[in-house]
Amino acid sequence: MKWTEMEVEQPTVMTMLRQAVKKDRLSHAYIFEGMHGSRKEEAALLMAQSIFCARQTEGRPCESCVECKRIAHGNHPDVMFLHPDGDSIKKAQVEALQKEFTYKGMEAGTKVYLVHQADTMTASAGNSLLKFLEEPASPTMAVLLTENAHFLLPTIQSRAQRISFAPPLLSTRTAYFQEQGMSPASAGLLARLPDETLANYEEESKEWIVQGRALVIQLISEVQQRPQQALLTLQEKWLVHFKDRKELDIGLDLLLFWYRDLLSVQKAGGEFAYPDQMQKLESQALSITEQEIAASMQFILDAKRRLRANVNNQLLMEQLVLHLQEGS
Repeated sequence: MKWTEMEVEQPTVMTMLRQAVKKDRLSHAYIFEGMHGSRKEEAALLMAQSIFCARQTEGRPCESCVECKRIAHGNHPDVMFLHPDGDSIKKAQVEALQKEFTYKGMEAGTKVYLVHQADTMTASAGNSLLKFLEEPASPTMAVLLTENAHFLLPTIQSRAQRISFAPPLLSTRTAYFQEQGMSPASAGLLARLPDETLANYEEESKEWIVQGRALVIQLISEVQQRPQQALLTLQEKWLVHFKDRKELDIGLDLLLFWYRDLLSVQKAGGEFAYPDQMQKLESQALSITEQEIAASMQFILDAKRRLRANVNNQLLMEQLVLHLQEGS
């Protein structure tokens, strides 16, 4: 994607980056945060091009010189990439990156490294990266790409400049799923899930997500009205449907969408993930405070974080349901 196109999609971000390049005020570390589809990866590459471009103008790269083309194709020696190895970025990967950076930059004084899905770093990998941020072997710039910056170590967050990317238009994504034959309610829900979550699902598997939606509605109703039944539903239905960590993470997202809808009801505005459940949402919104909704959302985010630490799925969900019952 070209810089001018990115300025249309992410005007605030690109103006900020262009001014930083133009005035030579780039930070040594950035956190690019935004949901999948917000083009943060493309923005990171364009920023790298602007650093190395021989014909940069007013902070914008020419995108046609040798340096720009090499970066665009991922083969510039001083622009490096770190991706998860399996489900996470491991300490050995960070150490290998550090070793590369001990060598002198081949074509410029600065090296740039992009860490994809930075929130998947293990604790030991995060601590190794933190040391690297504090004591780089040579002039470097780190760009940490993530959908969930709050999963990064607080010490890493404090040493990097966070840049938030606007989400892609929800209406555009919803319309796409409706064109694929999904109902408006289901399309609105699918549009909120990250593309990589949906990428490996065929049409029948997308129906699995819709069935998960029905389980969320059932569980929420039982949390409010039949607390003991909620724990039984967890064992007999929820954990049968959301079997592994990846699937349970999706289930937690669907729960989170419900509480976001509650917040939208109280604030009398917003686009809803569960538009066909307005009667239930409005009823629940009358019996719960905004602070309780915020606390419930934090409980769910905490559960997502603990899920990455290999906590037992049943124990995690039982504790979450108890917390949600307290909030209700």
